[in-house]
Parts: sequence; structure tokens; C-alpha cells
Amino acid sequence: MTRNSRLNYLGAGISIFVNLILFVLKYWAGIVSNSVAMMADAWHTLSDSFTSGIVIAGTKLSSRKPDLKHPFGHGRYEQIAAIFIGVLLAVVAYEFIIDAITRLSAREKAVFGNLAIIVTIISIFTKEAMAQMSFYIARRTGNSSMKADAWHHRSDALSSIIVLVGISLQNKIWWIDAVLGIIVSLILAYAVFEIFKDTISKLIGEEIPEETKENVKQIITNLYGYDFEAHHFHIHNYGNHKELTFHIYVNPDLSVHDSHEIATKIQKEILKELNICTTIHIEPKGLVHNK
Repeated sequence: MTRNSRLNYLGAGISIFVNLILFVLKYWAGIVSNSVAMMADAWHTLSDSFTSGIVIAGTKLSSRKPDLKHPFGHGRYEQIAAIFIGVLLAVVAYEFIIDAITRLSAREKAVFGNLAIIVTIISIFTKEAMAQMSFYIARRTGNSSMKADAWHHRSDALSSIIVLVGISLQNKIWWIDAVLGIIVSLILAYAVFEIFKDTISKLIGEEIPEETKENVKQIITNLYGYDFEAHHFHIHNYGNHKELTFHIYVNPDLSVHDSHEIATKIQKEILKELNICTTIHIEPKGLVHNK
């Protein structure tokens, strides 16, 4: 098991444990207060446990080694897991909106007590800490589903802040609970948008980062004193496995064997320094491409 996989498993395991405890506390407070916003917030927290389970499954599947049918590995399971998380969040948001509108139509009022206040404050600090932890792990591992899980934690913390504001206004505005339920749902909807935008962009294919281009050129310069005018970069992201292709110009008088040796040496160094598999297309210097 790699260090990145261990980090993902650890983060997801902690998330499941903490969220189950918070769910029980929030739902209990929601029942006592007769608050749709608080019970919705509780289910939001419980859904975090489901998404963390998806993170574990996605990490496990994506860590499988390449095989004959999947020569580039299984890294895109991470993106698939992130999409599952997004779909789950979208369903939860829809259900919350329906419940809140029903409560608003019935003119039902919540009655918040000290229990609701204490549980909500605990939730805000705990969920933001979980978000920070998950974002950190996502940055270290590059795991899309872990980043999606972090957004889920962050949206839960924000929804708890909104519930806390509602508690302070309960005696002045009877409909505050139902409206807060709708606002919480809209926060969830925004989290879904962010998850889908990031994940779908990776699945479709993204432009190679300028930093990666410069790193490649620097590696070539370190090996040969100049970068062979490296150009025409393309990268294919398979989660924990990346495939890079680009062209270089070489002296047209070089033999095929010598050109091959240059390309092979560069490929090995890029794999060593950047952990990226590379295919290099050799072109004779001065070649003019036909349009």
C-alpha cells in the first residue's frame, strides 16, 4: 500500500467515525427542536459518512495495478467516485428543499433550545477541521474524491453556521427554520457544481500545466545543456498515472540510434523526477510542417 493510499484511508476512516457521532447529536437536537433545518443538517452530516465510504472504495479500486484490459491503470476510479459523491449530494439537496417548502407551507415553527445551540457550535468547528484535513490530504495525494469529500465537510460547516444564525432569530421570524432549510440545500447544490466541474474537466482532458512544461524543459537542459526546443505537449491524466507526449528537434545528421538514445534518456529522467511516463516524438531540426 502506498503512502498516498494510507493517507486517503486514514482521512476517510476518521471522517466516517466523526460524522456518525455528529449525525446522532444533530438528529437528536433536531427532533427535540422540531427543526427541519437541523434534521436536514443531520442527514447532510450522515451523507458525509457515505461519501467517505465511496472515497475508500475509489482509492482501493484506483490503486489496482495495470492489466491487459487497462494498461494505464485504474486511477480514474477516483473521478468516478467523485461523481457518485456529487450525485448523492444532489439528491440530498433536492430532498431538503422539498421538506423545507412543505414546512413553510404548513407554517410550522421550530423551537430551538440550548441543546441545539451547543450541538451546532460543536458541528461548525468539527466539520471545518475535517474539511481542512481532507483538503490537505487531497493536495498531498491529488485524489479528486478526497477533494470532493472536503467540499462536503465545508458545506456542512457552512450549513451549521446558517442554522446557528437561525437559532438567534427564532423568536422574531417564525419561518426562519424552513427558509434556512432551503439555504442549506442551495449550499449543497453549489458543492455539487464544484465537484462536477473539477471532475468532469479531468475526465474530458485538461491542458498540461505550464509548471510541468517548464520542469520537463529544465530536465532536458540539465541533461544536455539545452532543451531541444521541446514542444507540442499533451498529457493524459489517469489519476495516479500520467502519460505525457511531446516533440523535440534534433540534429538531422544524427543516426536513428543516437536519436533514440537521447529520447530514452530524457524519458527515464522525467519518470524519475516527475513520476510521469513519457513518449517523445523525434523531429529533424528545421523541419517545416505542412498545414
